[in-house]
Amino acid sequence: MQLIRRFSPYFVSDTAALFCFLYTRLMNSAENLFSSQESAPKSGWITAFCDGGSRGNPGPAGYGVYIQDEKGQKVAELSEFLGKKTNNFAEYSGLLAALDYAIAHGHSHLKAVADSELMVKQIKGQYRVNSPELRPLYEEARRRIAQLEGFQIQHVLREKNRHADRLANAAMDKGTGRASSADGVPAQKPQTLRGFVKGGVIHLLEGELPDGVFVKVVREG
Repeated sequence: MQLIRRFSPYFVSDTAALFCFLYTRLMNSAENLFSSQESAPKSGWITAFCDGGSRGNPGPAGYGVYIQDEKGQKVAELSEFLGKKTNNFAEYSGLLAALDYAIAHGHSHLKAVADSELMVKQIKGQYRVNSPELRPLYEEARRRIAQLEGFQIQHVLREKNRHADRLANAAMDKGTGRASSADGVPAQKPQTLRGFVKGGVIHLLEGELPDGVFVKVVREG
């Protein structure tokens, strides 16, 4: 007697459902694997050279940050004009920008390098922060540092911080209308204004100049 095996429609339906379930779980696992790899913190150290400046203190201020990886390759350049601020405010603003970049881009280890001895020693806890202007910046810096797995800060002389110094000056130049062609922005044409000298002070007869700009005085007649 020949036996014919029959499959019920319920058995086929259950098998298809099981297959779809397993396939969905497999795809979700693969998606989670790749997304976790993308969002995983980068364990290597990056170094942020930070600088801030103010022309007048307080005066037109800006910061610059040059970030490189462990091999010395450039990772990013940051800069911003801050308006009329003090030099120390600009220095802290550069450090905060470096910390924000590291956190936002998944870098868990950051080494900050700055030529502001005051800020470096305050962050290390060697100096107290008594300035009402700097206290909120200091506290925000400590809060961001706590989000990293590793943090170091080092003081260097200005000549060893030339990239950040260049970026800070470029930010101040742009903010005061004195952009140079060296940073990719065409230089503005010289503006001629007439005036007279009284008591060693130049009084303009027309127009005005923003604080922090450099001028060339030519005597008439």
